[in-house]
Amino acid sequence: MSQQGYCAAPPYSQSQPRTGGFPTSFGPPNPSLHYGHYGDPNSSYAVPQPGFLHKSTSCLAGMSKSTVLLGSSAPVGPLPPGTHQLSQTNFQNGPSAAGQPTHRFQGPPPPNNTGPSYPPYSHQSQPAYPNTASTSSTTQLANQLNSMQINSYGPGATLSSHTSSGHPASFQGPQPTLLTQQQMALPPGSQVPPPANNFSGLSAQPSLPTMARQDGIPGSGPPNPNLQQLPGQPPGPGYHPQQANYGPQMAGSQLSYPGAFPGGPAQLSGPQQKKLDPDSIPSPIQVIENDKASRGGQIYATNTRGQVPPLVTTDCVIQDQGHASPRYIRCTTYCFPSSSDMAKQAHIPLAAVIQPFAVVPQNENNKPPNPPAYIFMIDVSYRNINSGLVKLICEELKTLLDKLPREEQEESSAIRVGFVTYNKVLHFFNVKSNLAQPQMMVVSDVREVFVPLLDGFLVNFQESRSVVNNLLDQIPEMFADTNESETIFAPVIQAGMEALKAAECAGKLFIFHSSLPTAEAPGKLRNRDDKKLLNTDKEKTLFQPQVNYYETLARDCVANSCCVNLFLFPNQYVDIASLGLVTMYTGGTLYKYNNFQLNSDSPQFLTDLRKDIEKKTGFDAIMRVRTSTGFRATDFFGAIYMNNTTDVEMAAVDCDKAVTVEFKHDDKLNEDSGALIQCAVLYTSISGQRRLRIHNIGLNCSSQLADVYKTCETDALINFLAKSAFKAILSQPLKTVREILVNQMAHMLACYRKNCASPSAVSQLILPDAMKVLPVYMNSLLKSCVLVGRPEIPTDERAYHRQLVMAMGVADTQLFFYPQLLPIHSLDLKSDAVPAAIRCSEERLSEGGAFILANGLSMFLWLGVSTPPELIQGLFNVPSFAHISTEATLLPDLDNPYSKKVKSIMEHIQSQKPYTMKLMIVKQREQPEMLFHQFLVEDKSIYGGASYVDFLCCVHKEICQLLN
Repeated sequence: MSQQGYCAAPPYSQSQPRTGGFPTSFGPPNPSLHYGHYGDPNSSYAVPQPGFLHKSTSCLAGMSKSTVLLGSSAPVGPLPPGTHQLSQTNFQNGPSAAGQPTHRFQGPPPPNNTGPSYPPYSHQSQPAYPNTASTSSTTQLANQLNSMQINSYGPGATLSSHTSSGHPASFQGPQPTLLTQQQMALPPGSQVPPPANNFSGLSAQPSLPTMARQDGIPGSGPPNPNLQQLPGQPPGPGYHPQQANYGPQMAGSQLSYPGAFPGGPAQLSGPQQKKLDPDSIPSPIQVIENDKASRGGQIYATNTRGQVPPLVTTDCVIQDQGHASPRYIRCTTYCFPSSSDMAKQAHIPLAAVIQPFAVVPQNENNKPPNPPAYIFMIDVSYRNINSGLVKLICEELKTLLDKLPREEQEESSAIRVGFVTYNKVLHFFNVKSNLAQPQMMVVSDVREVFVPLLDGFLVNFQESRSVVNNLLDQIPEMFADTNESETIFAPVIQAGMEALKAAECAGKLFIFHSSLPTAEAPGKLRNRDDKKLLNTDKEKTLFQPQVNYYETLARDCVANSCCVNLFLFPNQYVDIASLGLVTMYTGGTLYKYNNFQLNSDSPQFLTDLRKDIEKKTGFDAIMRVRTSTGFRATDFFGAIYMNNTTDVEMAAVDCDKAVTVEFKHDDKLNEDSGALIQCAVLYTSISGQRRLRIHNIGLNCSSQLADVYKTCETDALINFLAKSAFKAILSQPLKTVREILVNQMAHMLACYRKNCASPSAVSQLILPDAMKVLPVYMNSLLKSCVLVGRPEIPTDERAYHRQLVMAMGVADTQLFFYPQLLPIHSLDLKSDAVPAAIRCSEERLSEGGAFILANGLSMFLWLGVSTPPELIQGLFNVPSFAHISTEATLLPDLDNPYSKKVKSIMEHIQSQKPYTMKLMIVKQREQPEMLFHQFLVEDKSIYGGASYVDFLCCVHKEICQLLN
């Protein structure tokens, strides 16, 4: 169930430290607990799993009797006609509210001072941040919240102070511990690697024996001592057939490879490989279309524990009936192994991808808050003035400031706005409503940044409209004659943070920047784009911040609820690994427009800016993930900062940001009660209220591996594996990370074949039905520019993609790693239907066809040399293929069915993604086609990545090695 609490809280102030933390315990479960619904105030229902779903919402000290609205969209009852319920023999519905055992949640162990607290992505050379002192704001709020308890009386709920000494002890947060070197069981003869090579998420396995490899796959060689073995894993590289104990049989995908010989791995080389029909291998498109056909357009009710939701690519209506909507939480499997040994045997990551502020359709419940303050900070150096970028930004802001987000019940926005320009110095502007002209105040001491004014800097736009518009008109003229080309960067963020701190509010910085900050100031950077580091142990330094200052600045921004949004306009190296770090830690968004051209790139930039300003956002957020007894959250991946091992801190969290959480066993899980997960996010709304948003989900548990495999979700698995790998490259060589990825997948599939599939010839590749397209997605991940160190790929581009993926939800990573390819030459102009997608391979294209390809960041329109003239005329208003210009980044607005239908399809694809995709028109057999082919992920990459078929053969060999 997804819930949101609304608590009347005093505004954020300096005398009241930044708030954070959660109650560490919940009161005893109330069997008669009811929750109210929006709509009918008299409707209510008993919540399943009372001990788990018992709502204990707390606010700041001094609150009492504040109504808490609980957001479930429809009362529970008989399912309406057409409701789709997944039938699974081993699943059980969650127990009803009455008469069921209470689920007690594991509390934190006594404090352990032996393990350091650390922020995510820290590299070896950086000191770990200390734990928050006992007088910290987080601790203070935790103490405040611990003294609060909620009493439920049906449709509503009220807050009251705890009247007894001590605290409720039913529901406590997990206390992750760090896995130390001494706790690892290494295989005989292995060297103990340095601690910096440990990374959570990817389970490191011993290297496989030397074997033939295909292009782009980790190379062969002796066992790598840097690959560690986790406790409970077999010391050898594989399993023995005589030890195989085939468990419960279940449907899988079988592929017979020609040329394989009994008793050994498949030997596929030369002409024999060409015999493999591409149509015989699992197709992601077929999987997606099958799920749409069986579950699309239906109602997915969340009343059943452990049921597998429709794929992220399937449109359906989510009916909240007790467990969190899959829009908020998706799991790598919906049935956890009941024991730690089972989990280690399967090698399937147990993880959840949590998107707490995900956008949901109008017909589903959604009430997120809006941000309190925006500061626009514009780089006015020579290049930005000369290119017309500064004038473009100022003109757009005059329109956008009228569209600032507001609370639903308010007529105007409560957001205050402020303006700063900068080059080597900072310029603050006083735009108080009673001024005739805006006033500029220059801060030239960028080593000790201070805010030169309080009154008049952050203003209500409606009240100061004339002064603000006057300023925006003057800024381009003010700096029109500048020759200053050097810029600062870190002091800009420092200034914005200090301004928000002085104004006693949370906020978001919109920074428009274009160059490497080389001016003398804190955070000054040098060009370190050294191609000689590629494929060496030092390559990881290219993804780490160049100087320590940016990590310290990021920590301070989070502490002061300052979110940083960065719009970059580079024409050369700008060190995104350093500049983007503050954006990533604070929950902000990074946008990049290479070699920005006013005419061609303005639509993309302005659309991104508009969407970002209107995003659903919560500020000063702290998230905690709690679990039922027997397992706990151990690692977190996302655009987050962690000052301790339990609280995920975000200066802001918007609808596009997802946090991926990994879980590990502490004890055996109970199959009857299942595995229960709760995500609670405490945040500040636009009006200064502290609110609590809660998502609960219950998963099944089983002692049968077959149950675990058949409830896996490949899209969530890839999200987890990508984030854990992209985190790992900060401390591990890329070659090692790629080897671990392939190794872990091979172990997952070998365990399935050994324990869940019927005995079959070694020439057959057996894949679990729920994971049959895992290899093609894994191959796409391995071929991503982040994991492929080639001199042709700019370092900034790799760092940019890495930071974007770390914050993505499941739907965004699915499209990013396996793009959507749509044939538009066969459009049915009389129907609203979108043409079915085809597989991402060049052999699926045709000279007489036209195709749209999109991956969430880029969009292409590919045109074959024999594209029908009527289609060309309809889209471009030109007579033939030769007349098409590839310079345009938008299709012209034409009044004909072809144009309207294609533009509608493009707008639909775009509407579902956070980044505006710039359109590139590609003509067959012309130079830009090379870039387009990089996105055909089933084919061999020009940078050496294997084709899907070759990769399947490689995976098959590895599985055979493990089983033999």
